[in-house]
Amino acid sequence: MDTNTNTDTSNNTQQRSDGKRPYAVILYGATSFVGQITAHYLTEFLSNKDKDGADVTWAIAGRDEAKLNELQSKLGSTVDIILANSDDADSLDEMTKQTQVIISTVGPYLKYGELLIKSCTTHGTDYVDLTGEAIFIKDMMDKYQDAAKQSGARIVNSCGFDSIPSDLGVYFTQTQAEEKFGRACDVIHMRVKAAKGGLSGGTIASMATIFEEVGKDKSRRKQVANPYLLNDDKDAPNVRQANVSKPEYDSEHKRWLAPFVMASINTRIVHRTNQLLGYEYGRDFKYDEAMWMQDGVKGQLSSYAMSAGLFGFATAMMVKPSRELLAKHVLPKSGSGPSAEEQANGYFDIRLFGETANKDTIYTKVTGDKDPGYGSTSRMLAQAALCLAQDISKEEIAGGFWTPASAMGNHLLARLEEHAGLRSCRFVRLPIYKSKQSTS
Repeated sequence: MDTNTNTDTSNNTQQRSDGKRPYAVILYGATSFVGQITAHYLTEFLSNKDKDGADVTWAIAGRDEAKLNELQSKLGSTVDIILANSDDADSLDEMTKQTQVIISTVGPYLKYGELLIKSCTTHGTDYVDLTGEAIFIKDMMDKYQDAAKQSGARIVNSCGFDSIPSDLGVYFTQTQAEEKFGRACDVIHMRVKAAKGGLSGGTIASMATIFEEVGKDKSRRKQVANPYLLNDDKDAPNVRQANVSKPEYDSEHKRWLAPFVMASINTRIVHRTNQLLGYEYGRDFKYDEAMWMQDGVKGQLSSYAMSAGLFGFATAMMVKPSRELLAKHVLPKSGSGPSAEEQANGYFDIRLFGETANKDTIYTKVTGDKDPGYGSTSRMLAQAALCLAQDISKEEIAGGFWTPASAMGNHLLARLEEHAGLRSCRFVRLPIYKSKQSTS
C-alpha cells in the first residue's frame, strides 16, 4: 500500500508500540462529493480539541492519489493519505488494520461496499456509512454478522440523513414517553414538515442500483416490501405496518400527505433498533413516515404530483433503456451535488407524533440547519464515527451489525446537539399534550 504523509512516518505502521492503531478514523471515499464535505468538516472540528484535550489522528483514503493530494492541499492540513480500492481486498485490509473506525462514502454500496465490510469484520474495525440501501444491509448482515461478533467490529449503517433523524428521533421520543408516562408509544408517525436540499449524483446512483436490482430479481421486490427486513431474530414481529404510498389526508393535522422517498430505509432501521433494544418500543410497535403538504386544493395537487412523480421515477428506473436515458440526459452526474451556498441555505424539519396504549400523546421535532443530504449528513457521519471511537467501549457495545440509536443512543444525541453545528440535528422537545384518558 502506498501512503503520502506529512507527519512522522513511524505513525503509519499497522500497530504502534503501545498496541493502539495509528488512526482513530479513516475517511474512505474522501474525494467523493459527500466525502469532501465530511473531510472539511472533520478538519475544522478536529482543529479544536475535545474538552478532555485528547488528540484524534485521522486519514483520508481512496483510489486516486492525485485527487487525494489535491484534497489534502485544500484542507490545509497534514492529514495522511492512504490508497485503497473497493475491488482490491489487500489494499482494503491494509487500510482497515490501521484504524479504529472506517467512514465509508463509497457507493452504490451494493456495487462497491461488500469487500470493505468483509475487511472490517475480519480485522475487528468499526464502520459507519450513509447507505440508504436496505437490501445491501440485509445482504451484509446475512454474510458477516457472525464474523463481526467474533472480531468485535461494530458495523453501523445509515448514519446520515437516512436514517439518523428518524432513528434517533424515535429513540428520543420513546425516552420522553417513558419518563412522562412510564411506557413507550405503541405508534409513532413521522412527518417531514419542511426540507430544502438537492440530490447528488452519488445518491441517484444508489437509487438506480436498488431499482435495477428490484427490476431484475423478483425476490428483491419481496425484500423491499418487508417492513421487518432487517429484523434478524427468529421471532420477528408480524404486525401490519402502515405505508403512505399514495396521497392521503391527515384530518388530525389538516394536511395532505405524500410518500417520503426515504421511508423505505428509515422504517427498516427503526424496527431493527427496536429489536436490538430488546423490543423496548413493544412487539406491536407501529411506525410510518410521510411528507406533509398544505391543506386544501393546493396541498392535494402537490400530494398527487409528488406521488405520481415518485411512481414514475421508480418505474422508469427499473427498466434499463429508460434508466440509461435518465442517467444520460436528466439526472445529476456522479461527483456533482448542491453548491456550497445551497448546502448552507438548506435545512430540514421533521415531526414525530407518538401515542401510548393509554392514549397519552407526545410529539417532538428534529431540525437541521444545513442541506439534509450533505451539509447535515457530513456532520452526522463524522460524529457517529467519533462517537464509536471515543465514547463507547467494546465492552459496552460488542461486535455486530447495529443501528445508530441502538449502538450510540444518548452519546450520539449529545454529540449532535453540541458539535453538529449549533442547531444542526438539534432534537427539540415540544409541549406534551394529554388526551382525555391521560392521568399523568
